[in-house]
Amino acid sequence: MKHIILIFVSTALLAACGPSYEEQKRLTREERQRLAREDSAALKIAVTPTLDCLPLYVAQHHGLFAALGADVRLKRFAARMDCDEALRRRKVEGLVTDLVRGQRIVGLGMPLEYLAATGAYWQLLTNRNARIKELKQLNDKMLAMTRYSATDMLGDYSVDSVGLAPEMVFRIQVNDIVLRLKMLENNEMDAMLLTEPQATAARMQKNPVLMDSRRTGLRLGAMAVRHELMGDTARQKQIEVLMKAYDMACDSISKYGLKGYRKLIAGKCGVGEDVADALPKDIRFEHAAAPRKEDIERAEAWLTEKLADDETTRDDDGSK
Repeated sequence: MKHIILIFVSTALLAACGPSYEEQKRLTREERQRLAREDSAALKIAVTPTLDCLPLYVAQHHGLFAALGADVRLKRFAARMDCDEALRRRKVEGLVTDLVRGQRIVGLGMPLEYLAATGAYWQLLTNRNARIKELKQLNDKMLAMTRYSATDMLGDYSVDSVGLAPEMVFRIQVNDIVLRLKMLENNEMDAMLLTEPQATAARMQKNPVLMDSRRTGLRLGAMAVRHELMGDTARQKQIEVLMKAYDMACDSISKYGLKGYRKLIAGKCGVGEDVADALPKDIRFEHAAAPRKEDIERAEAWLTEKLADDETTRDDDGSK
């Protein structure tokens, strides 16, 4: 009996010394609030599982942002459209994107500051089982892309280059780049536009390449932040660190090559290490420099015409 009483008293004393349930809830609430404040103060960049984000992934991997004295965080999304929405809702301060999408954001009322032109390129690949060997054979076929993006613009370029009527190629919106690749692998799509490393994965499966954006003279990849940040001293410092870390990461990629980061590419981009090993050896990552004016103007001109055409279509038959 004495033992039972001792155990009861000891348990009561321990309970009295420990935090109450209400205290634990309060501490948890305070911790959540602290983390939320830190996240709000950090410079957050939206990224996708694509190779144009590799310098940022490398910088994060090596802890360069913190080492240079700034809290820069990468927020991963499956699709660029999700990155756009996060930016417009002010959940992130910047994003890796393309100039068509960037100009679309600007047109919707959020000015951007382009920090860097990335080396992103896109290829139009066709399903090997569809036996499509020329662009003109896309007539009456399904082409996966994303509206108001580089893939939409390059899809138009491809169709126009062989004189096909735009309405004769069925544009299917598939925003998730990994899902888009799986649809090709599962014979659910006739053709699609892919960037790296998904384009390499598709080529490894013997799917033909009918168009490469590098041959068009267009450089549409970009990294941008909300323009309003440029007037904030604290944000300016974070952006300076972002750019310095980006350049250091590009140097590291140049030194060690893509194979030196094969595991990182596989993990961040959702592909096998064999795909990372098979990436073209001529891919280069250059120090941050603003996109060329001509590329911004071409993206803006195409987007303006596209939006006007879509508005006309809505007015004519209400189908969009």
